[in-house]
Amino acid sequence: MTDKNPEYDFKWCPGCGDFGVRRALEQAVARRLTDTEEPIENTVVVAGIGCSGNMVHLLEGPQPFGIHGLHGRSLPIAFGTKMARPELNVVVVAGDGDFLSIGMEHIAPQAQRNLNVTAVIMDNAVYGLTKGQSSPTSELGMVTSSTPYGKPEEGLNALKLYLTYGVSHVASAMSSKIKDLAGMVYDAMEYPGFSIVHVQSPCTEFNDTYQELKGKPREGIPGLAWDIPDSHDTRDIRAANGIVEQGGVPLGVVYQAEPKLPLEKRVEKMNANARVRTPQEMLNSYTS
Repeated sequence: MTDKNPEYDFKWCPGCGDFGVRRALEQAVARRLTDTEEPIENTVVVAGIGCSGNMVHLLEGPQPFGIHGLHGRSLPIAFGTKMARPELNVVVVAGDGDFLSIGMEHIAPQAQRNLNVTAVIMDNAVYGLTKGQSSPTSELGMVTSSTPYGKPEEGLNALKLYLTYGVSHVASAMSSKIKDLAGMVYDAMEYPGFSIVHVQSPCTEFNDTYQELKGKPREGIPGLAWDIPDSHDTRDIRAANGIVEQGGVPLGVVYQAEPKLPLEKRVEKMNANARVRTPQEMLNSYTS
C-alpha cells in the first residue's frame, strides 16, 4: 500500500525501468520549478492505463496535479487540459502498449496541431501489467503469453513513426541513464510544441532487455543502445531519419523542428480576429 492511496496497492516490480523514469521526471520538474518559480500545481501529469499509469501515484516529494485517465486516451485528456488552461505545464506518461496501440490514432492530430505538451513514453515491448502479452514494439517472432508461437507482426519503430507524423521534438533515452533522461525531459518541457521522449524501460518480469541494450563492453559485445554523435544536426529531418534507420536504439535528441507557434498561441490569434456577437445577434441569426 502507499501512504497517499491506502485503499489501493500501486507498485512496480523490483528493478523495473519505470523507477528510473520516475526519478528523472521528478528531477526535470524540480529543475523547471526552480527556473520558473511556478507552484508544483501548475504541472499536470496525465497517465493512461498500464504500469506507466502508476506514475501519478508513485511520484515522490511535492505533488503535481495528476490525472489517471483511460487506456490510450492520455493525449485527448492532455489536449483538453491544455486548451482549458494553456498556462499549465502538461506532461503525458504512457507505455508502448497504451500510447502506440489504441492510443496511436491520437498522435498524428496532436502533431499537426503542435499541441504544447510533453509525452514521456516507457517502452518495454510488452503489456507488463496484464502479464506479458506482445505489444506494438515487440519484435517479430517474440514468444509471449498472447503469441505462444511467435509474434506474426514486425515490431513498430516508434521513433520513425513520430518523425513520419510530424512530431516537433523527438528524443530517445534509456531509463537507467537518469541524468541524461532528466535533461531530455526538461528540454522537452521547455520546447514550445509537441514533444515526445521515448524511453527504453525494461520489464524485469516479462522482457528484461537491459543487458541487450547495454551490451558487455569489457567483452567487446556492443549493446543495442548507442549515443547520437554531437555532430548530428537535430534540425535536419533527413539526418533524423538517417539516425533512426541505423538501427539499434539511438540515445539523445533525434529531431527538433525550428520552433513554430504551438496550438494555444494559434487559438489566441484566431480569437483575437473573431468578432464576439451579442446574445441577441446570435438569436437573430436563427430567425433571419
